[in-house]
Amino acid sequence: MSNSGKVWDTRESYKKQRANAWSRGQLGLFAGGSTPSEINTIQSVIPATTGNAVDFGDLRRTESNFGGCGNFIKAVFGGGEPATNILEYVHFATKGNASDFGDLSVARNALQGNANNTRGLMAGGEDPGFSNVIDFFSINTLGNAVDFGNLTVSRSMLAKGESCSPSRALFAGGITPSSSDVIDFVTIATAGNATDFGNLTVARGQGFGASASSTRAVYMGGGQPDAVTNVIDFVEIASTGNASDFGDLTQARTRSAGVGNSVKGLCGGGESDPSKYDIIDSVTIATAGNATDYGDLLATNALLTSASNGHGGIEIGELQRPSVNYMSGSGRGWVSGGQTPSSINRIEVLHIPTLGNSSDWGDLTTANLAQGAVSSITRMAVCGGIDPSISNRIDTFEMASRGNASDFGDLTQARYTPAAAANQTRGILAGGEHSGGVSDVIDYITIATVGNATDFGDLTNEQRGAAGVNSKTRACFGGNESSPTNLINYVTMASTGDATDFGDLSVARNLVSGVSTTVRGAFGGGRAPGDSDVIDYITIASTGDATDFGDLTSARQNTGCTSNNLRGVFIGGGKAGVGSGIQNTIDYITIASTGNASDFGDSVDTATGRSKGVSSDSHSGLPN
Repeated sequence: MSNSGKVWDTRESYKKQRANAWSRGQLGLFAGGSTPSEINTIQSVIPATTGNAVDFGDLRRTESNFGGCGNFIKAVFGGGEPATNILEYVHFATKGNASDFGDLSVARNALQGNANNTRGLMAGGEDPGFSNVIDFFSINTLGNAVDFGNLTVSRSMLAKGESCSPSRALFAGGITPSSSDVIDFVTIATAGNATDFGNLTVARGQGFGASASSTRAVYMGGGQPDAVTNVIDFVEIASTGNASDFGDLTQARTRSAGVGNSVKGLCGGGESDPSKYDIIDSVTIATAGNATDYGDLLATNALLTSASNGHGGIEIGELQRPSVNYMSGSGRGWVSGGQTPSSINRIEVLHIPTLGNSSDWGDLTTANLAQGAVSSITRMAVCGGIDPSISNRIDTFEMASRGNASDFGDLTQARYTPAAAANQTRGILAGGEHSGGVSDVIDYITIATVGNATDFGDLTNEQRGAAGVNSKTRACFGGNESSPTNLINYVTMASTGDATDFGDLSVARNLVSGVSTTVRGAFGGGRAPGDSDVIDYITIASTGDATDFGDLTSARQNTGCTSNNLRGVFIGGGKAGVGSGIQNTIDYITIASTGNASDFGDSVDTATGRSKGVSSDSHSGLPN
């Protein structure tokens, strides 16, 4: 097949994925509430379909009247009755129970949450008086919330559900103690006090459903327990002004919650004293009209909260165009596992051409560190490591969509810190440390075919903590803890056989990381025996010693790494000693140009001992 055919196939695949963007991976969660006793149940719906909610997992506590928000990956729930500062989270991709996220700045209940793909907000509530506090947190990084600013009016029991675009968040209604018609807005990326947006058509509080597309927010029901409404309002998020009538719910009620995607808004549960409801109503956000029946919750429920991963257009931009020859420097890079100081199973992703923080992708099959990573344009394989014993495991995931890894097969020898290299067809793992000492074994896998690794040959010397770089045809492995510590070996990737001496690193070291284009490979950081900031490079097609390139922003070892065919990225790392000086720093270099590394952003986790290798969809001149 010609190269132009490959480009066409890739473009068509992208178009198909993009066309399915509205239905891909979208989920709404309803959590906690009163049935009439408080519950800890999390239940899920798929907004693009109809049907009843199903069990997802449990909150860490029985809870009602709290806030929720989510990005494409995570749902975060905060506060609750009686007033608490607890934040907890779940991953949308994995059914299961909630885990600790951090704390709100102020303990309170009856608050509203909003989020885009990077930042979550929690606003208002009672503590026990009415609150105007807006908190924010990085939704991709566990930790405590900090002060963002203040609402225009202190109030509690605002809308339940996210009413925001990727850039702007709205906070509507509530009680002060009378019902409020106030709508406030903030710019999510910029901390500061809220600004008046306009007014609802009907003052309402006690919690009511909210959802949004990238351009429009809808508010469903609400009121006081003895004076509830079935009114649905809408506003255009990018402008300011008063709400307009949209239609009516199937049942007037308050103390409900909303979820949705960029097409559909759902309103679940609620009550009209003394009755509680299991009703879920649905509207098409772009088209005014009355709600229709969607399905039912698991039980009658009020004072519940919600979060979704497809609201407000947050899924827009999550589909990256695949790396093809006409798109120089495009593509995403992945890093996984690591030590925080305990080992972790997280997979995270970044867009290599664009400076910024990494984000959560999914999980490895088990917590792991010190693995080698290889990839084609479509699939990644994470090999070996410590989980907690020395492992021969190979995990894999598809790069087209976020989610957890699955089993690929096994290495021929269990080991950690192998050097890794790959082209579009074959992944190569070299050396490492096994239970009997340092290894000289070279394995290979065919990346497109699930199965166990095969023997490739042997290194010229045993190598531990080396790094791999490669072109489309040649793989080089540099660094070693055993003498000689500046060793570089190479192999021809399409064949099998023993490695050949290439030359020496400019500084002898191990626990080094490597990035490469199709022409040049660069080795960064490591231990020599102290922590090193050295970056050196080789021309992969030639043999000879490495040349000084520049320095990392800080001396460290055991970084994760990834690259496209222009830029190399070094992620995290630490200082000498187990668990010492662990960082979340991300550095980058332009591989073709010598010079010091620059700041790229921050990793989701502060971690060292990350997977390293050619873990991107555009490294080393892919596709071939």
